[in-house]
Amino acid sequence: MGELYQKGFTQNRELSWLRFNDRVLDEAADESVPLLERLKFLAIFTSNLAEFFMIRVGSLFDLLGLKKRTIDSKSGMTPKEQLARIFSAVRPLYLKREKLFYDIERLLREQGVCHLEFWELEKREKTLVRQYFEASVAPILSPQIIDTQHPFPHLANQALYIGVLLRHKNHDIFGVLPVPDALPDVFFLPGGDTRYLRMETILLEYAERVFQPYEVLEKVVFCVTRNADVHPDDEVFADEADLRKRMKKALGRRSRLAPVRLELSGAVSEHFSKYFCDRLQLSASQIYVTRAPLKMAYAYGLAAKLPAAKKKAMLYPAHTPAWPASLKSDESIARQVEKHDVLLSYPYESMEPFLRLLRQAATDPAVLSIKITIYRLASKARLVEYLCAAAENGKSVTVLMELRARFDEQNNIDWSERLEEAGCTILYGFELYKVHSKVCLITRKNRNGVQYITQVGTGNYNENTAKLYTDLSLITADPAIGRDAAEFFKNLAIGNLQGEYQHLLVAPAGLKPALLRLIDEEILKGAAGRIFIKINSLTDAELIDKLSQASCAGVQVELIVRGICCLLPGLPGKTENIRVTSIVGRFLEHARIYCFGEGRDEKMFLSSADFMTRNTERRVEVACPIHDEKIRRKIHGIIEAQRADTCKARLLLPDGTYTTLDASAPLFDSQQFLLDEAAQGHDAGLPPAAPAPAGLGGALQRLWARIRRR
Repeated sequence: MGELYQKGFTQNRELSWLRFNDRVLDEAADESVPLLERLKFLAIFTSNLAEFFMIRVGSLFDLLGLKKRTIDSKSGMTPKEQLARIFSAVRPLYLKREKLFYDIERLLREQGVCHLEFWELEKREKTLVRQYFEASVAPILSPQIIDTQHPFPHLANQALYIGVLLRHKNHDIFGVLPVPDALPDVFFLPGGDTRYLRMETILLEYAERVFQPYEVLEKVVFCVTRNADVHPDDEVFADEADLRKRMKKALGRRSRLAPVRLELSGAVSEHFSKYFCDRLQLSASQIYVTRAPLKMAYAYGLAAKLPAAKKKAMLYPAHTPAWPASLKSDESIARQVEKHDVLLSYPYESMEPFLRLLRQAATDPAVLSIKITIYRLASKARLVEYLCAAAENGKSVTVLMELRARFDEQNNIDWSERLEEAGCTILYGFELYKVHSKVCLITRKNRNGVQYITQVGTGNYNENTAKLYTDLSLITADPAIGRDAAEFFKNLAIGNLQGEYQHLLVAPAGLKPALLRLIDEEILKGAAGRIFIKINSLTDAELIDKLSQASCAGVQVELIVRGICCLLPGLPGKTENIRVTSIVGRFLEHARIYCFGEGRDEKMFLSSADFMTRNTERRVEVACPIHDEKIRRKIHGIIEAQRADTCKARLLLPDGTYTTLDASAPLFDSQQFLLDEAAQGHDAGLPPAAPAPAGLGGALQRLWARIRRR
């Protein structure tokens, strides 16, 4: 295939991701979004960007250290060139974020929610803050100067510090004051309105007092971002045979890797800036100055300080995931699944039916075993309680716990220990392959031998994110799917990555070849070919090239790609028949759906895998075919809702930028539509057979018509 970038229809992965995160900022700018939700979008952008520097920028620095010259297959750039482009592209995003922050803060003040600087406090409030500082803050501070007797301290990744330039006996010295984790992010002032200061603002104000008797020449809040791209398979951990112990060592090492970014709360002198650069071994291009807060997690807690009326006005309407219309809540879930497949659509519908299935299985005398792959869990997980209960009740419970789920490693280590204590069999997967699949298999005995109930999902078994991410979860008693799932778990247990399956598509051996074959089948149809793919990211060079071939053959290719998309659509003779849209809204779009063909000949799959090389070649992933006609209709309802979205959807242009859709079309928000459907007792994505009620907008009328035609 050669280098894909030479064909002229791809873009750099990292720059594509930055454009996606810019779209998160667009949600913060959207005046139709409630005020506190806009502030949260700024917080999401901020944490997204931090992770980007830790992982993606960190990995590019790792590539710089290799002797072998590497270039990006999508853009032809070297790591050094990519870093230069990234550092340049990030600067305008900081400016946009800062402007949005102050625009939103101004509007919040009009509503009595005031984020204050120290100079804005009234005299009595300054007295109150001073008393708080002296009683609760000063006793736990650990200031330090840097000189021959006091070495430069280790600066923790993503922690806040106050940096000061001090004068002592005609010499300038550096001082550092960590913002203690034990302190709250913000200090709320008493009174009718919600008035508060960030903790770093208070420490910055009292820096002179903390560092007496030195003279403070300059002071600034700063935050260091470190390379967090640690791999437990690295040689440094080779002596540790137990993966759980190896992961614990790897987590300890992550906190000490090289800095890749420095953020400052304000401009500093050239002398002070050079000190930072020299000590942290950073270039000026890696320093970002912003007046907006360096960390914004505090935004999520502000609502708790608001009276009910203001909270209602400044937040999205409260949403409780619905019990799906296809299930009765007072009957055994397993017995209902025996009669018909079930599809749960999160967060519109609740995860509760799946959790109840596990809870019932834990005490069901007919259940012989439960097997599950786990990638991420909530910090409190009923799922773990039910698995432990099943093991304690004598069921055979096997849990493949992926300890290398980025930034959830410690949580997964803790859960694996808890499950093991309860008697579960714990597997850790493969040396070089993460297990990212979401599969659960319940084996029951019946008169004919055994019965399988299989659950396959697009998202994690995380009870918190199931309320925030859009995902799909299929529960089926299809014996053919069950036999494949049983074979899948057997192969996991014996370390076999080359297993063969009749229905499931399983990476790393079987998923990508099957996808390429399915695309080829559409290519043979020419202009009658149809491909629909909904994923989070598209970076796999071979799949991108094959989609371009499909376009050139006349196949109509529609992609809904939330984030990174290295394919550039709409280029004549290359990708002119490919359309790419992206939806960023209240909920994080996370479901993966693959459709090939149309009508009765269509082949539809749900999957845990994005079209990224890491998913298709370096992870254990599963795609499951959808055979049940009602489930297929429900999924098509979701697809059609997203196709009709004119509110949160954006169209990817051939130059890699995004644009809004037809401004003359009625506004239609697919996520809100699916929320309303679930709240009205319909299966989310599967409207009733009756015609749409009078008075609905044109976009919605067309949506109902499309679904009925299918």
